[in-house]
This record gives sequence, structure tokens and C-alpha cells, in this order.
Amino acid sequence: MTSAFKNLIAINPRKSFKTYIETSVRVLKNLSKEGLSTQGSVLHGHLIKMGLSSERYIAVRLLIMYLNCRKIAEVNQIIKEFDGSNLIVYNCLISANVDWGNLDEARRLFDEMPERNDVSWTALISGLMKYGRVKESMWYFARNPFQDFYSWTAAISGLVQNGLNFEALKLFRNMLGSGVLPNDVTFTSVIRACKDLGYFGVGEGVLPLIIKVGFEHNVSVSNSLITLCLRLGEIDLARRIFDQMEKRDVVSWTAILDLYAEKGDLREARRIFNEMPERNEVSWSAMIARYSQSGCAEEASKLFRQMIQDGFSPNISCFSSVINALASLKGLQAGRNIHGHGVKIGIERNVFVGSSLIDLYCRCEKTEDGRLVFDSILEKNVVCWNSMVTGYSLNGQTEEAKELFNQIPKKNNVSWNAMVAGYLENEQFDDVFVVFQEMLLSGETPNKSTFSSILCACARIASLEKGEYLHGKIVKLGMQYDTFVGTALTDMYAKSGDIESSKRVFNRMPEKNEISWTAIIQGLAENGSAEESLILFEEMERSSGIAPNELILSAVLFACSHCGLVDKGLYYFNSMEKVYGIKPNDMHYTRVVDMLSRAGRLSEAENFVTSMPFQSEANAWAALLSGCKTHADERIAERAARKLSELAEKPGGYVLLSNIYASAGKWLDVLNIRKLMKDKGLKKSGGCSWVEVRNQVHLFYSQDGTHSQSAEIYDTLELLNSEMLVVQRYTV
Repeated sequence: MTSAFKNLIAINPRKSFKTYIETSVRVLKNLSKEGLSTQGSVLHGHLIKMGLSSERYIAVRLLIMYLNCRKIAEVNQIIKEFDGSNLIVYNCLISANVDWGNLDEARRLFDEMPERNDVSWTALISGLMKYGRVKESMWYFARNPFQDFYSWTAAISGLVQNGLNFEALKLFRNMLGSGVLPNDVTFTSVIRACKDLGYFGVGEGVLPLIIKVGFEHNVSVSNSLITLCLRLGEIDLARRIFDQMEKRDVVSWTAILDLYAEKGDLREARRIFNEMPERNEVSWSAMIARYSQSGCAEEASKLFRQMIQDGFSPNISCFSSVINALASLKGLQAGRNIHGHGVKIGIERNVFVGSSLIDLYCRCEKTEDGRLVFDSILEKNVVCWNSMVTGYSLNGQTEEAKELFNQIPKKNNVSWNAMVAGYLENEQFDDVFVVFQEMLLSGETPNKSTFSSILCACARIASLEKGEYLHGKIVKLGMQYDTFVGTALTDMYAKSGDIESSKRVFNRMPEKNEISWTAIIQGLAENGSAEESLILFEEMERSSGIAPNELILSAVLFACSHCGLVDKGLYYFNSMEKVYGIKPNDMHYTRVVDMLSRAGRLSEAENFVTSMPFQSEANAWAALLSGCKTHADERIAERAARKLSELAEKPGGYVLLSNIYASAGKWLDVLNIRKLMKDKGLKKSGGCSWVEVRNQVHLFYSQDGTHSQSAEIYDTLELLNSEMLVVQRYTV
């Protein structure tokens, strides 16, 4: 401002009066904008000295400056000395009181005005709209004798700002009927109303009018049209509008950037981002958020660091996105650094940032840190509660999860699903069903995620009765044709041994995905219909349009293994990279080892497992050892058992080798194996059986006495045994 003063003083008002006045007005305008009242007072004194303070343009600017700085004494002094133009004074006072929120004072000033112009009416109409006093605003609008495009636009944009989009469109139609042409603000507001209402036909109808009036190249109107086109799904039209824009701002670039990010074309989105002449926090956040949502967590994290280095301040959305990305990477230290940055700028207690931090810490197995963040959030919403409950469940702390779950003020579907998924993850199947019943009693309607989890629990314990009960609930709620629910039902019936019901559910599904096909192919193979599962796989390839993935091909190899189609299985394995473009993993290699071992091709299986391109898993050697037991090959069995013991200190391999020696009558070797197991502290877990009675699953182990009714059970078994002996005696 010092240079501006010098320039002003250097001008001789007698010789260049117009230049002096224009410079004074410009300097006062800048001082007013920046709130520099002290410098303004100095300039005011200089203008008084020059005898120009009461000149109309300067007096108005002085008044506006003091109003902006809320210097009431100076305002009153200016008003007293003001040389006429009371209309301008009133308009300035009305606008200032609107800005201060003194609407009643603004109305009082308006009502006492001896005369009013279009500025007076528009200032009051827009001011009342700004503070949600819509009825009063429309009352004044209806009585406004100066209904030009300013007042029409003030009313229309005000209605949109207050969420009254339908009323705004009706008023827009009346505006056109009155012969008043819209301006750029009117069009922007109308397009926003169409977008929010979903009236895309109306929005398209406005386009010819925009061209007719000549606003098709206006930046704000074009930006609104691009946003509307994106909501319409008219991506090519949005891009065409962008390309035809003579001038673009950061909003234009961000909108087109988000267009490609929404399509999932992150490469094009990043190219546009790199080309942007200027960026703001929104464009940075949009790019970071899309990377995070698309699973490109490392790129999201890298871009966030670049944003900080370039001097931009991340907003809440940006913080949440990058923390979510780090959570998927389990980037604990980087997450702590960002947490510290959030504390510095005071947003760590924001509920959205806090929920993301809770998720990050819990995924990194730091539930104590997650709980500290949770407790620090002042205004918790249900998302925040659900994040902490899910975090506890994820880390096996189901008691803490349940305790916190019971404290949630208002539970939603996600809250219940978090508890169900937590118990399922920790194999507490009884609790899964208890929580589900509590959910039903609470009045909360299960969604497809709930049913998928509950059906998974039924499949894990082969509870056909519970699965059928759930199927009935699903039909009642009309979810039986949902792809995810149908897949879960297919899997549940297959794992419960009811393969016919599994096939029925699968065949009735209107849409099937890769997981659906995997469930039925695997289910058929596991239930002794391996050949049928391979026929179904070929049908999938031929007619479904779904390309096989890793899981489907694993199921196919399982089927080939269980029906002895070794050559066919090897064909599919060898086709994985060549035909399907999928690199085999350890699961696929293990399937092939199992397939060769079952067929008695043990040498081939051993060569295959030793030639794997990576460290073979214990399951591959276990499959070979199991084949050695079936085909009584002690030599390969010893090598397989030795290798298995190196990879995993589990009793299964030793037991298999012991059984092989026992089958060959090598009892000394059996004793040596058992002694070795004892020395290593390995003990085979007992076989387990279960039975479901009155919706309760009862587990039984060999020589188990832990059941509450074990005495009665053993008495009944003894009675049955004695009766069988009697029957045997009489039938012999």
C-alpha cells in the first residue's frame, strides 16, 4: 500500500483531477477489501486536506471501507457529511447489516427508505435468502417493482441454496414468461437445481437457451453443464463442452479430472492432473481419493506427500483418503506422521478423520491407539462407533467389541454386521447366530452382507437346518435373486451336502459372477460330482462371458484330482498362463501334486513339487505324503515327511508316516516316529464330530467328557452296545 500512497501523492489533482479520483477510489477499494482501516484513516485525512473527501465517488468508497471494518463512529460521521445521494447510503447500510447478520435492522432501513432502486430490493431479497428467511424474501420479491434479471436471479439462486429446487425451476419458468433473459448466475443455479432433483430432461432443455442467450462459453455455466453431463452419464458430451471452452478455471479442470477418475481411467485422470495450469485443494483431494478408492494406496500416499511439499493444505476429505490408503498398506509409521500433522492443524478430532485413523491403527493391530483416537472424538457418529467395533473384532477382541457395541447410542445395519463378521472371523459360530437373533428382535432388517456372513457360518458348521431357515427369511425379504446372497446360499447348501439344492439356487440366479461359478464348481467336486463340475466349467467358458480366475481354476484342478482326470488337469494347469493369462500360485501347484499323488504317479509328483519356481508350501508335501500312504510308497514318504517337518512342525505328517510304517508292519519305525513326536511335543488333535439338536450344535471328540450331558450320552452308548450284542447273538 505504501507504493499506492506514493503514486497518489505524486498526482496533481488540479492538473489530473480524473486520474486522482480514479486512483483514490482504487486505493480505497483495496484497503476496504483487505480490512486496513488504519491506512484508510490516513488516506481519509489526506483527502480531507485536499478538500476531496466529500466528492461523491470517494465518499461512497470511504463509507464502504468503514462499514467493512465496522468503524461505526466513522460511518456515522461520513453519513452526516455525505453530500446527498441518500439512496446510495441506505443501500450501503442495508448490505452491511445483511453481511453482519442484522436482518431486522436491514429490513427497518429498507422500510424507512424514502425511495428505492433495484439494488435496494435485490440486496434485501438475497440477504433474507442467505439466512434461510425464504418466505420473507419471496414476499419482498413479489412486491418488487424492479423485477430485472438481478432480482429474479437473487430469488432463484436463493431458493436453490435453501434446497427448494423445484420452486426455483418454477420461478425460472415464470422469469422466462415475463420476458426477462437469464444471466450466468441464473443458468448456474438452474442447472444445479436440475442436477439435485435428477431432472436431467429439464437440464438438457436448458442447453439450447444457454446457446441462444450466448452463455455457452461462460466458465461458470460450462462448469455446471459438465457436472450435469457427468450425472447424466453423458461423458462424451461433458468432454466436448470442456474442449470447446475458450477459458477454463481450476473448477473446469477438476470436473474433467473427476470424470476420468469416476470411469476408473486413472491414467488419463493423472495426465489431466499433470496438465492443469493451476491446482487447488479440491483437485489434489479428488486425485488422492480416487487413487485410494481404486486400491492404488502407494500412489495416493506419494501424491499426498507431493501436495504437502507444494505448499497446499489438505482438507478433511484428503486426510481421510490418504489415511484409508495407508490403512490398506498397513503403513503404521506414515500414518502416525499424518496423525501428528492432523494434530498440528487441529483436525484429528474430526469424526471422519478420526474414523479413518481408528481403521488404520486397528488394521496395524494397534487397537489401544485406535481406542485413544476414538475416545478423543468429541462428537461421535455411528461410523466412528462402527470403526472401533470392527477394529476390535478384526483383532480377535470380541469381548471388547461386544461391550462397545452395546454402548452405541443408535445402531445401524453396519453396526450389527460388524459384530456378526467379528464372531465369524474368530470362529465363534454360536455367537454369530445369537447376535443375528438379537438383530431381528431389535427390528433391524438384515441386508445382503448380513445374510452372506450368517450363511458362511452355516456352511462352516454344515448346519443345513439353520441354512434352510435363513433361506426362508431371504425369500420373505425378496433377496433370493441377489448375486451375493445367491452365491452364499449355493456355497452353504454345497458345504452342507445338499448339492441338489445348491444347483437349484445357482440355476435360478439371474446374474452370476466369478464367485458364483467358483462356489458351484467347487461344491460339485467336493460332493462327488467332479465330472459334472468340469462340464459346468466348460459351459461357463462357452456361454457366460466370464473369464476364469485363480479361484475357478483351482476348483477345476480340485475336480480333476478327485475324478482321476490327471491329463485333463495337467492341460488346464499348463494353459493357465498361455490361455488365461494367470500365473499359477502355490495353491495351484499343490492341487497338481495332490492330483498326481492320488493317481499313484508319486515320482512325477515328487519331481513336480521339487521343481516349483518358489518355496513349496507344507500342504504340497502333505498331499504327496498322503498319496504315499494310499499307494504304500515308504521311500518317497520318508523324504516327504522329512521335508514337511522342516516346513511346518505339525503332527499330521508324522502321523501319516507312522500309518505307512504300520501298514507295512514296521512297528519299530512306528515307535520311533511316536517317540520323535513326543520329544518335539507334538500331539495329534482328536477327530471331531458334531450334531445339531434344536438349533444348537454339539461337538464331540474321542473319549471326550467335557459335554454337560456326557454321563447320559455314554450310558446310552453302552445300552446301545449291549442291545447290539444281543441282536448279534440271536442272528448268528
